[in-house]
Amino acid sequence: MENKSIYSKNEVVSEAHCTECLDWLSDESNDQHGVSMTFLDPPFNQGKEYRRHHDSLNDREYWLFMSRVSEAIYRRTLEGGCIYFMQREKNSEQVLRVLRETGWTFQNLIIWKKLTSAIPSPRRFGKAFQIICFASKGQRPSTFNRLRITPRLPKGYKPHQNGVYVTDVWEDIRELTSGYFAGGEAIRDTNGDREHKQQSPIALLLRLLLSSTLPGMTVLDPFAGSGTTSVVAQQLRRHSISLEVDPQNCELICERMQSRRPSDNILEFRSNYQHTAELDTIWPKIAVSIKSVAA
Repeated sequence: MENKSIYSKNEVVSEAHCTECLDWLSDESNDQHGVSMTFLDPPFNQGKEYRRHHDSLNDREYWLFMSRVSEAIYRRTLEGGCIYFMQREKNSEQVLRVLRETGWTFQNLIIWKKLTSAIPSPRRFGKAFQIICFASKGQRPSTFNRLRITPRLPKGYKPHQNGVYVTDVWEDIRELTSGYFAGGEAIRDTNGDREHKQQSPIALLLRLLLSSTLPGMTVLDPFAGSGTTSVVAQQLRRHSISLEVDPQNCELICERMQSRRPSDNILEFRSNYQHTAELDTIWPKIAVSIKSVAA
């Protein structure tokens, strides 16, 4: 039996379900939820130690599981809705196959370049990026907001007066690395250890939601982890559904939805998108007024 928490603020509904994602997705009683966007960031099957997930499946089992999840999300998604499937770079072929075979239409393969955690190799080039595959239900997404940013430029380059459009290579979003190099955004328990070692950065989810949703739409995160998707959605006035199997992570998600840590506040990133057309519609002014509170 799942545990469920629902929070409502400024007419925005944020749901957190402590359950296996496939159990919730296959439950017909949840059909009233029309999902516009999904952020699919599953465990990568690398043998990491999760409290409630076996991360060492054989390849066939793992990609069959991913196919079932992708297919179930597709059924829940509104026509023209989209999915962002994040994975390791070496699994690009499998990700594209899974999405194609479960009905999705490919749009972009986003390269998220890591700023601090490149992985060296003695036999091949070092790995310095992850992939995020952007796909839609139908030939084209019904919502896509062309964002303009002010990128960091090499020395000697002139700044762009009106910014530049976001491309499929993202070099300006810092990942939350392991240990203390992760900075103040990483959530820690009282002894200083990370609460969730795979925590996604606020800036990443902010870009995804700004690109593919509008206020009032519903965002799904089937492997919610620390709840970053809901934290960002709540501030942007999007409804959100977080599915997470680990009760400790579920508790963490609920805490983040009820009280805003200063490092969870999205306002510091607003100036990055100041040249985006109709920014006040995509990022409503009421979201600007939300105050942060100490955790």
